[in-house]
Amino acid sequence: MKIAVVGSYGAGLTMRVPRVPVAGETLSGGVFASGHGGKGSNQAVAAARLGARVSLLTAVGRDQFGAAAYELWAREGVDATGVRTTEAATMVGFILVDTDGENRIAIAPGALDELSPADVEGFADRIAEADLVVVSLEIPLPVALAALRTAHRRGVRTLLNPAPAVALPDEAWAWIDVVTPNASEARVLTGRAPEDPATGDELVELIRTRYAGTIVLTLGADGALIDHDGERVRVDPVTVPHVVDTTGAGDAFTGALAVALARGDALTDAVRFAAAAGAHAVGIAEVIPALPYPDDVAALLRK
Repeated sequence: MKIAVVGSYGAGLTMRVPRVPVAGETLSGGVFASGHGGKGSNQAVAAARLGARVSLLTAVGRDQFGAAAYELWAREGVDATGVRTTEAATMVGFILVDTDGENRIAIAPGALDELSPADVEGFADRIAEADLVVVSLEIPLPVALAALRTAHRRGVRTLLNPAPAVALPDEAWAWIDVVTPNASEARVLTGRAPEDPATGDELVELIRTRYAGTIVLTLGADGALIDHDGERVRVDPVTVPHVVDTTGAGDAFTGALAVALARGDALTDAVRFAAAAGAHAVGIAEVIPALPYPDDVAALLRK
C-alpha cells in the first residue's frame, strides 16, 4: 500500500515543566529535549512504521534541523525525494509539557511558508500512484488545497487532518473523502467559538451541513465518533495506565488510520486501530520514540 503525505516538518524543542508558568514568571526545574516534529513528517513516519510505502512533500531549510530531517526519513524508510530545501530556516515548534502530560505549542513556520502549489504539481505523480493522500494544515492553505484537489482529480482517496484548523473554502469539502478533526478543530471548521459547548454529536451535525464524506471526530479520552453514509458509531477509547505526553498522539492516530484505510480495513476497525496507535503514543515521552510499530498496536488491541 502506498500513502502520499503533504504536510509539515519541524524541529520540536520540548520543555517538561512542573507546571505552565504564568505571564511574567520565570520557572525553573524544567527538563529539555529536542527532536523531530511537524504533523506531516510525524504522520509519514507513523504510517511507514506500520507498513506503508510513504512519500512526503514538505519543506526544510539548509540548516542542522533540515539535515537531521533527511537522516530521519532515510532511517524510517520515508521517500523524501519530493521534499523542498530552501534558504529559510526549518520550522521550529516550542513545546511545554506539564506533569499531567498536557502540551502547549508555539510554531515558527520558516521554510514551510515557501511551499507553493507548484510544489504539489511536482509531487503529482506520487499522489497519482498512492492509495491514499494525507494532508494536514501546518503548511500554507493554498498548498493543502492544491494537494486535495490534485488527488481528487486523479481519483485518489484523501484524508484531511485539519490541524491546526482554519476555515475551508466551500469547494474544498468536495475534495475530502475523510476528515478527522478533534472537538476544537470541528468548532473552527464550522465557525463556532472556541468555548462553544456543543457536544460531539452536535459538532458532527454542524460539519454535516457542509460536508458529505466520512467524519471521524476524535474526542480524546472519550474515544471517537464516526459518521458515514447516514450511520453514526462511537468507538470507545483505548486506555493506557499512565499519560506521559500527548504531543504525538494525534499524528500516531492519523498515520495509523491512513494505513488501515489504505489496506482496506472496515471503517470502524480502522478507527479502532488508529485509537490504539494514539493510545500507545501518549504513554511515551517525545513524538518519534512514541510512534508505534505493528506489535505495539496489536498488544493494545488484545487488551
